[in-house]
Amino acid sequence: MAAASPRLVLTAGEPAGIGPDICLMLAAGPLPAETVLVGDRRQLAGRAAALGLDVVLPEYHRGEPRRGGHTPGDIPVMSFPLPNVECCGTPDPANASALLAGLEWAARACLDGEFDALVTAPLQKSVINEAGLAFSGHTEFLAETTGAPLPVMMLATGELRIALATTHLPLADVPAAITAERLTRVLDVLHDDLRRRFGIEEPKIRVCGLNPHAGEAGHLGREEIDVIGPALDELRARGVAVEGPVAADTAFLDTAGKADAVLAMYHDQGLPVIKYAGFGKAVNITLGLPIVRTSVDHGTALGLAGTGRADPASLGVALRYAAELAGRGG
Repeated sequence: MAAASPRLVLTAGEPAGIGPDICLMLAAGPLPAETVLVGDRRQLAGRAAALGLDVVLPEYHRGEPRRGGHTPGDIPVMSFPLPNVECCGTPDPANASALLAGLEWAARACLDGEFDALVTAPLQKSVINEAGLAFSGHTEFLAETTGAPLPVMMLATGELRIALATTHLPLADVPAAITAERLTRVLDVLHDDLRRRFGIEEPKIRVCGLNPHAGEAGHLGREEIDVIGPALDELRARGVAVEGPVAADTAFLDTAGKADAVLAMYHDQGLPVIKYAGFGKAVNITLGLPIVRTSVDHGTALGLAGTGRADPASLGVALRYAAELAGRGG
């Protein structure tokens, strides 16, 4: 059922980056739904003061009644204390455990129904791994936390939606990861969530090839013939509207009215297109989870932290998407 008045939970991300900045910038103004911020209240208060933002940060307690909306300049905080709050611009591995604890809490609170959607500011993957914690990204972490068998990463800007068959893999590992079974499962998740979350009754999905010119009839690689093509044939036999494999250099053109989403085979086949089309205005949506999760289309931007020059536009889009998806029942 749709949430009449959605409540969102927003993680502030890497404290050394612009995550706290953009969360506080947006909290100072109107938001599309009631929002609770997850981070260290001391660190957030210090960043707000440094940026000259007049934002009240009351402590949030589990089970609080819903406010019914957001009051500009007032955002409750579920605080996860950091060992080092004086880290602007320089990530500290000592903070990694608290950051992941906050993210896990937020995801589980969505599972419990306390919140209707999760929105995440960016984390610095490298510093979390330097702390000795295995972390390849929000997508994989949230899938494990929520018990989702196969998360699918999709970015959207305007009417362009690009999903990924593989996510954070070295390029050399991509061909082996693209199996008929994986493609079928990814496309099932994409098809089902386009229907369930986006209200598209009969989604049309365009699928990229892996190789240049989609393999050029096998002369530039056989994955399209041996793997991708047979997987798409199976889906078509089940009534799923899939097109391809299409050469990736033209797959993203002329999608209006012809493709509700494009499936790219790997991270840097799809993401440069979406970022060129709408960097700072795109949103990252994780499909295949039992919860709604959206995020920004950019990283931590350590050099901009605390300067007041960070652009909160992408996070604003992520919050709007989260509220809309939650309003549809996720």
